[in-house]
Amino acid sequence: MPIRWYGVMMALAFLAGLWTATRRARLANVHGDVIADVTLWLMFGSIVGARFVYVTTYWKQEFANGPFSEVFMIQHGGLVYYGGLIGASIAGLGYLTWKKLPVWKIADILAPSIALGSVFGRIGCLLNGCCYGRACDLPWAIHFPGDHETHGAGVHPTEIYDALLNLILYIFLAWLFRRKKFDGQIFATYLIVYAVFRSTAEYFRGDYPTDHVHAGLTSAQLVSLPILVTGIVLALFLSRRAATK
Repeated sequence: MPIRWYGVMMALAFLAGLWTATRRARLANVHGDVIADVTLWLMFGSIVGARFVYVTTYWKQEFANGPFSEVFMIQHGGLVYYGGLIGASIAGLGYLTWKKLPVWKIADILAPSIALGSVFGRIGCLLNGCCYGRACDLPWAIHFPGDHETHGAGVHPTEIYDALLNLILYIFLAWLFRRKKFDGQIFATYLIVYAVFRSTAEYFRGDYPTDHVHAGLTSAQLVSLPILVTGIVLALFLSRRAATK
């Protein structure tokens, strides 16, 4: 079951992202084939990065006493979004630089689609039963089956929170794309807003081991801070460079 949902939702995420990015590329006079080519590199980079960060983060819990071959298997999940984002960014930057293509213009084309892909990813998390929330008795609390780690108790639907926030982010970035002032603005805005949205959703998470919460902050919230700073610095740098030109 887990691998089926992961595979289906990841496939839908990439297809939706590719389709919307290709349509957006026409507005920027970028050929659709360029988007299709770079998407393959993004897929590879995101999977490798997401799995690498998961393994290094949860080594003690899942891999220290198990066979080494399990490190490369994702049948039971095991992907970290920020690792995927970093891995995809490195792969995409490398490919675009190699092909001497406009990095920030294409990053802007792809940024809204990244948010849209995350919507499908979080739905996959919900169906898989991972990334669940802490206990609550609110009317919209969800209950997983009795054999789930939550034992059927009501918990915050953090996967739905995150999916809705990413949908809002996608709509906003798609709107902003037609009004952007400089190349790189949409990608920088994505980093800034996503970091804030992710930190907000993380507040309701209840699946983290105690050693992955530091001073009340989850691992993702701690990573969100440098992502937020990166987005702000990138926006300032690119806007000033555009103004100078």
